[in-house]
Amino acid sequence: MPGRSWMHIALGAGIVIVSVLAVVLRKSDVHIECGPGFLAKAPRCLGCPPPLVARAGNGSSGCDAPDVRIAVPATTLLLGPSDWEAEGRVAPRTVEVAAFAIDAFEATVAKVEHRASPDGARAAANLTRDEAAAYCAARGGRLPTEDEWMAAAAANASTLRRYPWGDTGAVCRRAAWGLERGPCAHGALGPDTVGAHPDGDTPSGIHDLAGNVAEWVQPVMPTPASGASANSGLAVARGGSYRTALATELRTWSRMEIPPGSRNPDVGVRCAYEGASGEANPGYPRRSP
Repeated sequence: MPGRSWMHIALGAGIVIVSVLAVVLRKSDVHIECGPGFLAKAPRCLGCPPPLVARAGNGSSGCDAPDVRIAVPATTLLLGPSDWEAEGRVAPRTVEVAAFAIDAFEATVAKVEHRASPDGARAAANLTRDEAAAYCAARGGRLPTEDEWMAAAAANASTLRRYPWGDTGAVCRRAAWGLERGPCAHGALGPDTVGAHPDGDTPSGIHDLAGNVAEWVQPVMPTPASGASANSGLAVARGGSYRTALATELRTWSRMEIPPGSRNPDVGVRCAYEGASGEANPGYPRRSP
């Protein structure tokens, strides 16, 4: 019996040690996956590989995203719950959008702050809706409407896919998400480098439409679950962010309703432009799915 007691103690101690190690390993494990040329250093993808470009100015050098716009043709989109989690949250309707263009990349720190920076290719955040709109106006653009954002995510399809890249596979290599408390990394204090997850591009070549930073849009539709309308005083951001821990929040039908004057570390902007003056597909290097 004494021997068995010691055996039980040893077994219990072993279980505790294994459990502690599992927690440590889980917290330190690097799940983040980056595109070709980027260095995966959790919770970030670092480097300045193509399609990013080197910038210089004010005595400093850095990295930034190129000024590329993607042409989105006139679109008629049948909108409805694409899966059971959208039931009661998406009002079925037909979306009709005229041709327009949209930035291939989210606004970066370098572009918003108008300076070269060692971390200039990081997605800009903490912008109020008015600041985001002013940034776009200065570039000759505007905030995209929700319908335009969804048309860009649909990428010439007649129905909305679950994610900008397709209907399956919300994994870490396709978007900067779950970087604050998992599942892709831990400890993120801000968004990642833009364009670092090309496997999550839309077929037309739009980067980071899901994850990294949620993007301010002009609301045009109510949310059935909340009853909030486009005139409710709440503003809307779409796309999920690096803080998103649930894959469902990356879905193309998901939206954030927040006060327009709020500053959020996970909300940025991507601008839209009248007409379809943009590249049909910039042909950025991509890994196989």
